[in-house]
Amino acid sequence: MIELTRQYGRYGYRRIAALLRDAGWHVNDKRVERLWRREGLKVPMKQPKKGRLWLNAGSCVRLRPEHRYHVWSYDFVHCRTDDGKAFRTLNIIDEYSRECLAIRVDRKLNSGNVIDVLSDLFILRGIPSFIRSDNGPEFVAQAVQDWIKAVGAKTAYIEPGSPWENGYCESFNARFHDEFLNGEIFYSLREAQILIEEWRKHYNTKRPHSALGYRPPAPETIVQMDQRPIMH
Repeated sequence: MIELTRQYGRYGYRRIAALLRDAGWHVNDKRVERLWRREGLKVPMKQPKKGRLWLNAGSCVRLRPEHRYHVWSYDFVHCRTDDGKAFRTLNIIDEYSRECLAIRVDRKLNSGNVIDVLSDLFILRGIPSFIRSDNGPEFVAQAVQDWIKAVGAKTAYIEPGSPWENGYCESFNARFHDEFLNGEIFYSLREAQILIEEWRKHYNTKRPHSALGYRPPAPETIVQMDQRPIMH
């Protein structure tokens, strides 16, 4: 437990318990919590519940994901390499499964990069029903809107000054900062690209997610090959 805590310093006891069970330990949350407190480890405070955003007419304006590939969302995150030069990441997630579909890392990112990343994902994953995004200039660019409509998806822009409408992506960005970016020094852009992609794979396949019953969004599956000898 302590070794996992050292490795994942921002995880709480429930997430650590899920990792222990995944590794084969037969422990429940209560036992891990007792050991956690005995060792003087910090138990994170519970997050307050967030209310929905309602219009004056009484209708809720937040689009809720109902299944995989129903709603994807994306946003920018800013960071710097050790030499002080800025870089950005374009994070794209599936809101229903919480899977991080892609993270593009570069010094500059614009609407053309958004189209490039989305087109690759559409080929590999298929086209979602809606794409939710910020109302920044990269996302409301006419070229992006026209391209999304042309491929058969719909846009779902959030209202200005209302980041809670893009809560899934905002939550992911917070975890991205808290559990990874804030604890890393990147000496080059290439190093940032490699380490961020490794973290994305860990997030999808290993990191327990509280909203998914402390299971990862896209756990790895091991397919056993038939070892029977081939008869000639």
